[in-house]
Amino acid sequence: MIIVDYNRIATVNYSKEWALKRNPNYFNFNSIGGDCTNFASQCIYAGSGIMNYSRNNGWYYNSINDRAPAWTSAEYFRRFLLTNNSVGPFGIETALYDLEIGDIISLYNGNEYYHSLVVVDMSHDVPLVCAHTDDSYMRRFDTYYYESFSPIHIIGVRKN
Repeated sequence: MIIVDYNRIATVNYSKEWALKRNPNYFNFNSIGGDCTNFASQCIYAGSGIMNYSRNNGWYYNSINDRAPAWTSAEYFRRFLLTNNSVGPFGIETALYDLEIGDIISLYNGNEYYHSLVVVDMSHDVPLVCAHTDDSYMRRFDTYYYESFSPIHIIGVRKN
């Protein structure tokens, strides 16, 4: 297995293009729990180009009925990015000020990670993010309400 670069520019471009609308190639999960992690997964996929089809702990989307939990669940998505030792994107938890464009912030409400944000820019050390569910385009991270958060820096992408 080799590690290839993660294309942060492709992630940001996709995020900005689709932040306020929906890509028809993916189901819109707003009516069944929210679309934020589906959107974040699409963005990360735009920058990685590789899905992980592992049955128990993968990250992939073929259709609404054929997808990994990590593709649409904020909790599982975060866990996948931080523990993935196989193909696909992987990252580490870091400090907020160490985030780069194309990274992820997972919001925690005291019980679970419930919301996924894509970092698309920085403004005076405050991440600007794009997200779905409550659709956001370059929204300041410091305008969100949460108990805590997990900044995830994408290190790279493993491929066979």
